[in-house]
Amino acid sequence: MTVADLPGVRLPASSPRPPRKTVEVVRPGMLTTVQDWPGRTGYWHVGVPPSGPMDDVSFRLGNRVLGNAEGAAGLECTLAGPALRFSAATWVCVTGAPTTVTVDGVRAAPWRTIRVPAGGVLDVGAVRGPGMRCYVLLAGGLQLPEYLGSAATFPLGRFGGGTGAALRAGEMFALGPSRDPVATAVPADVQPVLAGRWELAVTEGPHGAPEFLTRADFDTLVGTDYTVHFNSDRTGVRLIGPRPGWARADGGEAGLHPSNIHDAPYSVGALNLTGDTPILLGPDGPSLGGFVCPVTVVAAERWKLGQLTPGDAVRFVPIRGERAASVRDLGVGRRACWTTVLSDGGDGDDGILRHAESDDGTRVTYRRAADDAVLVEYGSMTLNLALRARVHALHQHLLAAGVRGVTELTPGIRSLQIRVDPHVLPVPVLLDLLAEVERQLPAADRLVVPSRTVHLPLSWDDPATREAITRYMRGVRADAPWCPWNIEFIRRVNGLPSVADVYDTVFGAEYLVLGLGDVYLGAPVATPTDPRHRLVTTKYNPARTWTPQNAVGIGGAYLCVYGMEGPGGYQFVGRTTQVWNHRAGPLAGRPGADRHPSGDETPWLLRYFDRIRWYPVTADELLDLRADFAAGTVAVRADDGEFRLADHRRFLIDNAESIAEFRATQTAAFAAERDSWRRTGELSAG
Repeated sequence: MTVADLPGVRLPASSPRPPRKTVEVVRPGMLTTVQDWPGRTGYWHVGVPPSGPMDDVSFRLGNRVLGNAEGAAGLECTLAGPALRFSAATWVCVTGAPTTVTVDGVRAAPWRTIRVPAGGVLDVGAVRGPGMRCYVLLAGGLQLPEYLGSAATFPLGRFGGGTGAALRAGEMFALGPSRDPVATAVPADVQPVLAGRWELAVTEGPHGAPEFLTRADFDTLVGTDYTVHFNSDRTGVRLIGPRPGWARADGGEAGLHPSNIHDAPYSVGALNLTGDTPILLGPDGPSLGGFVCPVTVVAAERWKLGQLTPGDAVRFVPIRGERAASVRDLGVGRRACWTTVLSDGGDGDDGILRHAESDDGTRVTYRRAADDAVLVEYGSMTLNLALRARVHALHQHLLAAGVRGVTELTPGIRSLQIRVDPHVLPVPVLLDLLAEVERQLPAADRLVVPSRTVHLPLSWDDPATREAITRYMRGVRADAPWCPWNIEFIRRVNGLPSVADVYDTVFGAEYLVLGLGDVYLGAPVATPTDPRHRLVTTKYNPARTWTPQNAVGIGGAYLCVYGMEGPGGYQFVGRTTQVWNHRAGPLAGRPGADRHPSGDETPWLLRYFDRIRWYPVTADELLDLRADFAAGTVAVRADDGEFRLADHRRFLIDNAESIAEFRATQTAAFAAERDSWRRTGELSAG
């Protein structure tokens, strides 16, 4: 029997419902979480990652051999597994990286179905390697309430898995109805091959040579073994390797470093160059950000990210997107389970699938984002609200059309990522559809959208942000130009006379929300409607490893609120209250929609094209407001209104002279900072 013969659960209608079974956590292991597959989909546009098992192949194979649906909730174990006690006899299967498995002290084999007796204890020991993660699948699957359509645990977001956290001793889980396994073991010839050196099949794009990297950079990228860094987790696998030389001097309005771009949606498996540091984005990674991604791991190969171990060697192998193995095929597409990759070369198109021009003359670029997504990008690398208007028009059109096969729609500043199921909607068919849609979109000048003015508190230069800078200087680098005080750096790089001018500019600005989920959980990326308020900075290089929840920062010409604790790179100005409400009701809606038809309250506070106005509070006042918000006892003031692009364009014309004066001063200061970086070698630091 091959794994292709292992079906999912299909209990006949007459099957009697078995008695309820439970499993108790005796020992949780190092980092054991509940996951299901494909995880949490449809919320990428508001910064909710899919989560799910990092090694989905091992997870799905274990479920299949037990007779479960292949996505049924099970356990992912990092480095060391748990000990579990069962209330009734239960079939289990342990898959993934090699580990010692016992039942009541008697050795049992992984990758085989194991019957644990009533009252028995399954003990999963330390991972011996190669590999990083093992999986415990249980007949019937773990039965847990879903959050945003999935039981998958997202520890950074504190939801999923029942508690939003890793397993703890004493927890109890219910198991679903089950039947006997469909085979005694997962066949050896379909089990994923693990090793200490890996090849990853990647497609070119979305951001390749010669726009961002030089040809030599790209050749080095795919011709070098990178090493997995110890500071890696489910958000991303950090790599050690050569720094790019870059094909451009800087990111312009997006930031001083050439890796900086106007914020765009990311793909899981994208190689994200945060400054000069390469990071493979994982299933708990961010959905939106401002860094170049030159290649992306194809969907069927992303399981390897879950088994990459510190010290392992990684080589990127370009393949043609149309020849990528199917993520659906666990038996037929076994080549996707090897450590090596068969390839006759990549597409050789620098990640550009097609160019077009809209009716108003705007250039449209269709970029490849692996084998299951397209990034539609408008215009040139500039901050232009007319480009965001075209993104909005395309987004709304596709939402209304409800195109079959589209799984996620995620807007960026000047781009829209369209993720698809290639079996239902192949990328070439999507491109033809998008060409037809482009001819139907209204002119950007006709954009009129609801636009609330949302008043939020801001604790200026908050102690939590100062602590984050201190941690960065102690643990990452102390000599960064933006240290020890980000606000002074903002003043200098914008040519402002004093720090007080930075304060006045931020509190005087009206920030238009252009994207959500930067970084995570409904966090806005916004820019002032008045260009004279657009402070331009650069992002940390390398990025911070810790950022306080709801810190407010500026990167490039954009301001963001960090939705939760985690990595980050924007220059701090302060901290605000929560932008995500865990107390909000459950959701069910279309992928990429900024609302849901049930009418329930959304967890995210802000909407596209909202305008944020800050009012000052002390650090202590902010802590009180945060406590009240968490308790659900505070209401945020939001005044209804609308945003008209035509009105905004008239404003720009009426104030063109003073806007030009501001930009000239800013440009000179920006250039002076860049020249200083070049002299000191900062553009090669990190």
